Amino acid sequence: MLPNPRQLAFLALRSVHGGAFADIALDRVLQQAPSRSATSQNDRRLATELVYGSIRRQRTLDALIDQFAKKPANQQPPDLRLILHLGLYQLRYLNHVPAAAAVDTTVELAKQNGFQGLAGFVNGLLRQYLRQCTDRDCLKLPTDPVQRLGIQQSYPDWIVQLWIEQFSLTEAEQLCEWLNRAPLIDLRVNPLRSSIEQVETAMAAAGIEVSRVAGLPQALRLPQGIGSIQHLPGFTEGWWTVQDSSAQLVSHLLDPQPGELVIDACAAPGGKTTHIAELMHDQGTIWAFDRYASRLKKLKETVERLQLQSIHLCPQDSRESDQFTGQADRVLLDAPCSGLGTLHRHADARWRQSPATVAELAKLQMELLDRAATWVKPSGVLVYATCTLHPSENEAIVQQFLHQNPHWQIIPPESTGPIARWFEPSGWIKVLPHQHNMDGFFMVRLQQAIST
Repeated sequence: MLPNPRQLAFLALRSVHGGAFADIALDRVLQQAPSRSATSQNDRRLATELVYGSIRRQRTLDALIDQFAKKPANQQPPDLRLILHLGLYQLRYLNHVPAAAAVDTTVELAKQNGFQGLAGFVNGLLRQYLRQCTDRDCLKLPTDPVQRLGIQQSYPDWIVQLWIEQFSLTEAEQLCEWLNRAPLIDLRVNPLRSSIEQVETAMAAAGIEVSRVAGLPQALRLPQGIGSIQHLPGFTEGWWTVQDSSAQLVSHLLDPQPGELVIDACAAPGGKTTHIAELMHDQGTIWAFDRYASRLKKLKETVERLQLQSIHLCPQDSRESDQFTGQADRVLLDAPCSGLGTLHRHADARWRQSPATVAELAKLQMELLDRAATWVKPSGVLVYATCTLHPSENEAIVQQFLHQNPHWQIIPPESTGPIARWFEPSGWIKVLPHQHNMDGFFMVRLQQAIST
């Protein structure tokens, strides 16, 4: 049986606040749960929800603790605050956990972790929340719109400010709310091994109702709470792989053709690399770069499961490679970025990123783009993409590149194909989660100007 899911969640949270990534910390503690019984699977789901939810909502939870606690935050033991996060998260955001159970288990969690003397404080704070907040939202908010939205939806002020300036206050509210939802899971059907109709039929036979994603010929969306992906029909056979719909747009924008030489400059974990191979009918050569050989292991596993032959792995920093100068028909640079378009998938990313890290990433992106451009044939295509919504990593990078390389240009949109309707007048594509119900993405297709 799984150890107490709240205790496991607490251990994972303590590791995260010590510097570990949330997914790694959670996976580590769940290794203590070898059983696959229905009970243990439910407990795993609860532990996972508590970890990701508490991290995602930590600014709101901190504001509630500060509102109800008599002692200021700097006088509270950090581990006790994590326990309070878990209790308040259950009371505020989990309808399926009875309030009494949430309070009692949180008090017990405090006792189990050396806070017997503060168990009464924990009990009192949670019950005070219940008394004041059961019928209304009692969270006190500042009048400043940035701080108000940041506390209400649990984001750092700089992200809220960025989105208000980029869109509007109303759209920023919608975007913050969308990125606090549970992530959607989309599949990309492998047409070399199956068809979208075959996968639909197999899923329906297993009692799983999938839905198609408009405009994307290989995309199917799973219902929420589907459980283990590896046990779904067709996974082992390589009929499909997991890839968000917006990410599928990137390879369609690249538009690789059979027999071409294609380079993926930052390939891991490999969703776009394998999509490129499928679009090429697995005919041609794809060089998949990543600076960390360990990250290419996941790509290698996916390549083998999808039974693809055209992909060759390059465990090397693509900035240091000059072996393909002027040789590639198409190059994809899906650049490392702040991931602001996928914050719902990475609970701790909003707290790890900052204006300083964005500036560092922009420098890296420019270096990668400069190198990738040297690989492209005069008539070839270069696609730059990120899963962020920060102009410094998107529009500014492209504009700087075009300024420094006036012989390059953005390729005008074509009138047909899955990506035709996505182009903005500027020539690039921006996928906005709150408008398009998929991960946030930026992508643009570049080509050297043909001299006349």
